[in-house]
Amino acid sequence: MATDKTKTLDRIDLTILDALQKDGRISNSELSKRVNLSASPCLERVKRLEQDGYIERYGAFLNASKLKYGMSAFIQVTLDRTTADIFNDFRQQVITIKEVSECHMVAGGFDYLLKLCFENMDAYRLLLGVIVELPGVSQTHTYVVIDHVKRHSGIPILE
Repeated sequence: MATDKTKTLDRIDLTILDALQKDGRISNSELSKRVNLSASPCLERVKRLEQDGYIERYGAFLNASKLKYGMSAFIQVTLDRTTADIFNDFRQQVITIKEVSECHMVAGGFDYLLKLCFENMDAYRLLLGVIVELPGVSQTHTYVVIDHVKRHSGIPILE
């Protein structure tokens, strides 16, 4: 019989998660000071949070403009049929397009919402040509991002 080894998170766990999502490079000694624990128990908690799946990965936020991906857009994609085969074919193809930074299957008036990153409008036109040729695509609507008012700031953990 499988048992769930995940325990309820306490205030210290939540503070650790909040600190790590704001700065994944924080040292264990600095983290332990922030949560008022000694270094060893703090590290044990971080390892448990990783093992229990609360921490999926660590990463860095890159400057897209410096890497020639300074423009972004969202594209609504409507498929011509809503069958499992069409969904699977679309998924298999869309994940291979490097400029698609996010792909979400959604409920509502269309099937998928894609977030794209690209260098300029010429690059966008080429990319759109690839997307409209994906399996099952019948219609797209594009929304080019003019300004990033708020970017991913993590999961709201602490009040």
